[in-house]
Amino acid sequence: MSRIGRKPILIPEGVIVEISGGIVKVKGPKGESLRVFRDEIGIEKKDNLLVLSVKKPTKLARALWGTYASHIKNMISGVTSGFSKRLEIQGIGFRAAAEGRGLNLSLGFSHPVKFQAPDGVALLIEKNIITVSGVDKEKVGQAAAQIRALKPPEPYKGKGIRYEGEFVRRKAGKKAVGTGA
Repeated sequence: MSRIGRKPILIPEGVIVEISGGIVKVKGPKGESLRVFRDEIGIEKKDNLLVLSVKKPTKLARALWGTYASHIKNMISGVTSGFSKRLEIQGIGFRAAAEGRGLNLSLGFSHPVKFQAPDGVALLIEKNIITVSGVDKEKVGQAAAQIRALKPPEPYKGKGIRYEGEFVRRKAGKKAVGTGA
C-alpha cells in the first residue's frame, strides 16, 4: 500500500483540474501542465480533492500509485508557485549572456557555447547566476542539469558551473617532490 497514493490531493483555489481518459490537465495562475497517465491507476475528482486508486492490483500498478500522486502534486505546485533552480558560474572570464530564448556562454573553450531553452522554461541571468524557472519540475531540472553539464566544476580550482550552494570537493594539486639522487 502506498502511503503517498492513499492520501487525497487538495486542489487549491484558482486551480482547475480536468481529467479525461488517461490525461490530466492542470491550469493555474502561472500556466498549465498536461500529463498522460497509464490506465492502471484511477484518478477521480471529488469536490476540491483528487483521489487515486489502483484499478488492476499488479506490482507495476502499486509502484505507479505513489509516483502518480507525486506527479499530480508537482503539477499543482508548478501552476501555483512554479519551480526554479539557480546555477553559479565560477571562473575568470566565464560569463553568460541572454540570446533570444537561450544562452550564449563563454566557458574557457575556443568557441562560445550556445544553449537553447526548452519550451516552458525561462532563463534569467544576473551577473554570474543563471536562474532556470518554469511550471514543469522535470523540464526545469533537466534544463539546469544540461547547463551544468556544459562545464561541470573541476576539483582543482573549482571553476565551472555549479548549483547554488553546491559544495565542490577540492583536491590538492601536484606536489613538488625533491629529486633523490
